[in-house]
Amino acid sequence: MRLCVISKGAEAIIFKELWYGIMVVRKVRIPKKYRSPMLDLVLRRQRTSLEAKLLIEAKSLGVPVPTVFEVDLDNTYILMEFIEGMRLRDFIPKMPLDERIKSFTQVGNSVGRLHAHGIVHGDLTTSNMILTSSGNVYLIDFGLGMFSSELEDRGVDIHLMLRALESTHAAYVEECFKAFLKGYESVMGVKETRKILNKVKEIRSRGRYVSERRVR
Repeated sequence: MRLCVISKGAEAIIFKELWYGIMVVRKVRIPKKYRSPMLDLVLRRQRTSLEAKLLIEAKSLGVPVPTVFEVDLDNTYILMEFIEGMRLRDFIPKMPLDERIKSFTQVGNSVGRLHAHGIVHGDLTTSNMILTSSGNVYLIDFGLGMFSSELEDRGVDIHLMLRALESTHAAYVEECFKAFLKGYESVMGVKETRKILNKVKEIRSRGRYVSERRVR
């Protein structure tokens, strides 16, 4: 077993390793020194358990996500499938229009299935989407996710998706978000999608208000 660090964030370290002959990812939640050790362990266990449950439930819904192989709450890690591919963020500028539309329609469909069954991803950015050689787009990193059917939480998910497109893929926002909504609406329906988009507008207007207040 050889561990190779592929990502290190504020909440976790991601290792790539060989496990029983297959390539896997080990996501280890790291301690926070500013918290009491006992409270810190409780919180890390809770987040590890929740993320694993979200992934397992998403998988059962047919959403392309990594398969969970092992969960160790004492050592606060999840062992899961390594998805071979490129981050969608890095590939968007290189994709023909029809492939971009296909990919974002698929992402919208996946997010729609999550929302329809009470799952919120929590960090919908193109950095958390892996495009495989077969053309499938996998959603990864449910570390900020939750079980919720609240309109506000769904709205925040879509808002984050739109904001990620605007900040990273400005030249492709309109076509990508339109394709995303097409896939989303195919699951959620026109009426529910409209309600969520109205909530997104409300969330975005609140953000603009806060920004304006800060400038003043």
